[in-house]
This record gives sequence, C-alpha cells and structure tokens, in this order.
Amino acid sequence: MTTLTRKIVDSVGDAFNANDIDAVMKHFAEDAVFDHAVGPDEHGIRFEGAQTIRGVFDGLFQKVANVHWETLDCAIVGNKAYCEYRRTATHKDGKKDEFLSVDILTYRGGLIVHKDTYYKQRTA
Repeated sequence: MTTLTRKIVDSVGDAFNANDIDAVMKHFAEDAVFDHAVGPDEHGIRFEGAQTIRGVFDGLFQKVANVHWETLDCAIVGNKAYCEYRRTATHKDGKKDEFLSVDILTYRGGLIVHKDTYYKQRTA
C-alpha cells in the first residue's frame, strides 16, 4: 500500500502546471473518475476512465496559452487530499481569467481514482 504524501499530491500539480497531458495522466488510474464542478447532475458532469479524462484535460491545454494552479493549502487525510488552488489561465486571444477552486483527490496505490472539483463562479 502506498502512503499518500504531499510529495505525491504536489507531483500531479507540477504536471498540470507544466500543461503536459502525458505527465498528468501518469497520476490517474485507468478506472479513474473526474467530477467536474459544472453540470446537470448533483456531482456536475462525470467523466469516467483515463482515456476520457485525458480528452478533457488535453482539451483545456489546447484551448489556452497557459493555465496554472497555485496551491493555497493542502490537507491529507488517509487516502484523500483536500487542495485549495488559485487557478489562472491565459487564453490564446490574451484574455485572462482567475478563480479559486478546491479539489478532493482520492488515491489508490499512489494513483488518483477520483478527482472531485469545485470552484467559484465569477460574474461580471
């Protein structure tokens, strides 16, 4: 059994901040689930399986010039990491957006099996 550590959690953050889809996906189990913050169901939109999740994140990386998650806080309890972030994205047209978010990451054997994302909805 792999003990969840801050080093393991930070390594997935580093992969996301490098905007490197291959590095990101090394942190997800084949049967992983990603619950996006927005969607029609109580859990948002659910994406199941590593290949489907790859498509979601690759789509984000293709859409923006750069996206970065600054870790504000992270707590680990058992096999879960509760992480607070400031997400900043620069779109290819130069537009920037920023908001606060929380990920609850559930791990099994050192890999993410569930990524549950919540974030602030900014209004004009």
